[in-house]
Amino acid sequence: MFRLLLALLLTLAAPGLAGAQGAMTAVKAKDLVRARLVAESEALVPGRTVTLGLHMAMKPGWHVYWRNPGDSGLPPEMAWRLPEGFTVGPVLWPVPERIPVQTLMNFGYEGAVTLLVPLAVPESARAGETVRLSGTLSYLVCEEICIPGSAELSLDLPVAASAEPASGQAALFARARAALPEALAEALPEAAPSSYRTTREGDRLVLHLDRPGLAGVTEAAFFPYAEGALDNAAPQDLAVDAAGLHLTLTPGDAGQAPEALAGVLALTEDGARKAYALGPEPAPAPTAAATVPAAPETPPAPAEEESLTLWSAAGLALVGGLLLNLMPCVFPVLSIKVLSLVRQAGESATRVRLHGLAYTAGVLASFLGLAGLLIALKAGGAGIGWGFQLQSPVVVTLLAYGLFAMGLSLSGAVHLGGGIVGLGDGLTRRAGYQGSFFTGVLATLVATPCTAPFMGAAVGFALTQSPLAALTVFASLGLGLALPFLGLTLVPQALRLLPRPGAWMDVLKGALAFPVYATVAWLVWVLAQQVGPNGLLAGLTGLVLVALAAWAWERARGAGRLGTGFGRMAAVAALAAALGLIAVLDGDRATARTALAQGEEAFTQARLDALRAEGRTVFVDMTAAWCITCQVNERTVLAREGVQAAFLAGQVVYLKGDWTNQNPEITRLLERHGRSGVPLYLVYRGQGEAQVLPQILTEGIVLAAIGQKDVAAAQ
Repeated sequence: MFRLLLALLLTLAAPGLAGAQGAMTAVKAKDLVRARLVAESEALVPGRTVTLGLHMAMKPGWHVYWRNPGDSGLPPEMAWRLPEGFTVGPVLWPVPERIPVQTLMNFGYEGAVTLLVPLAVPESARAGETVRLSGTLSYLVCEEICIPGSAELSLDLPVAASAEPASGQAALFARARAALPEALAEALPEAAPSSYRTTREGDRLVLHLDRPGLAGVTEAAFFPYAEGALDNAAPQDLAVDAAGLHLTLTPGDAGQAPEALAGVLALTEDGARKAYALGPEPAPAPTAAATVPAAPETPPAPAEEESLTLWSAAGLALVGGLLLNLMPCVFPVLSIKVLSLVRQAGESATRVRLHGLAYTAGVLASFLGLAGLLIALKAGGAGIGWGFQLQSPVVVTLLAYGLFAMGLSLSGAVHLGGGIVGLGDGLTRRAGYQGSFFTGVLATLVATPCTAPFMGAAVGFALTQSPLAALTVFASLGLGLALPFLGLTLVPQALRLLPRPGAWMDVLKGALAFPVYATVAWLVWVLAQQVGPNGLLAGLTGLVLVALAAWAWERARGAGRLGTGFGRMAAVAALAAALGLIAVLDGDRATARTALAQGEEAFTQARLDALRAEGRTVFVDMTAAWCITCQVNERTVLAREGVQAAFLAGQVVYLKGDWTNQNPEITRLLERHGRSGVPLYLVYRGQGEAQVLPQILTEGIVLAAIGQKDVAAAQ
């Protein structure tokens, strides 16, 4: 077990990092994407708007992304540097293609694409001067692997009283405009306003385009503006009749209502491709600066996350790791280690210290392994963050199986040995150290759903740095988690305060099984949020098989020839529990839906942008079923009558983003605020920037943030 676990952790960390680093070194993004900035006119005219083009040509087989990248990826983004008074409008996005990548479906462009951007020239621009338009284009280019890239683009144009079309660019801009979707009312002026609608039929949505004469349509694809609105990889079933076109779609985890569905409908009609923009486009964030001054200015004071250095982030991670020991998800495993310390109190100081070091090694190896895998996956373009492994129903289920087996051992139903739970004294010294190492691994796994104070900023900082810097921060986090137990084992005087071993330990050992069972129950509840009824039944059946394997294993001990049969039964049951149900769990995942409480709305970036444009006060709650901190905050603070009354009095819109399963739109919002995991609480008041609230909430903090403290006090 020790060798297998250590090999697994090293496999996760070292090869993943080396593979990501090697791919980044061997292939450079600038060799895959040729980007340039072009203008439709030869000159800039004061008071008029000129169209710019961000042209990207990709190497065959590689692609970049649309505004909604689909199941993974990032859209291109331009950070402009413009002279004072010049402003750019929102990007005009061409119709994308559906790009399957294994089991995922992405939306993007292959070959070449031109993103059109309107530039408003101020009246103050003086004829005869030359203006430099420049900026940094950031993008993600993908094939089987994804490589982030950037390009410094610039264009010098004169200011004149009039301007001719740019020579040699007419065809490029004509193609770019032809690739844009048409507004439905302009494309079909004879159509009634209700010609586009969506309805719900069972678990699916049906998009209707009520227009006769569409018999020539042979293909159709719908691209939603909002990420998570649809199950992108699900088939889109087309039907055409005398009334028009009907496209059956599968909703995504966001569970968006039919009336809110908006996006681009692409059709192939009589061999020609047409596309229509359906519904309102997401409004750009009203406070997002589209330009920055060309001349250097004193930068604004950085936010707390932005001002972190490597060593300050490592310090915050150390404190966050210490506080993780107080989180309820870590309590069952630490209870076992406390019992282990009591048992070892009479042993030599050297042996006790080695147990502490073995436990610390298990914690550090696990943190570095998880961090290495997280860094490698993010380098490949995956939209994940801290706690990402618990977004997999398979990981949640296998963790529940392991803890259930541990609980059976603590209850005395089966003897699994000290190498499993660190409690037995009949094994060799080496086996005992293996038990301490494994307990450190388990402590790490059950700690990942928790986010302690100070930890969010440190982890968010780590994932924006080099792999070496990121691993340093994660190692500090692991050291903080291991430090209390390690400190006890390194100070002999502290061990003398522990009670002497005795018969009472068997009673305590049995009692400690119940926090473990409670953790199993919580994991099953998390699983119920991730999968449908069939998947949940499969997970519960797996628990029965784990119990069967434990029973057969115990019967096999010392039963002679008969024991061989029981041993085989245990092996078969364990194999069925660990492997036979994984496919069912993973395949049933897409049917899961998240229920929202009264007064809550499902988060989408489009909905948030629309509310901000209206100047509404918005409370954004980024949560997950497996996040213990999130659940405690929701039940002890956000669900309280005073908070709910204040939300109602202040007309606060409550947007909840559920990260239980992967949601790239939520991941992107987390990353914009320097976080890699949940919880994240944001308050938008009017059109101002978001106020980031602490990860541990109080009623006073929430009421002060939404400006309703006095109202709530009067209730």
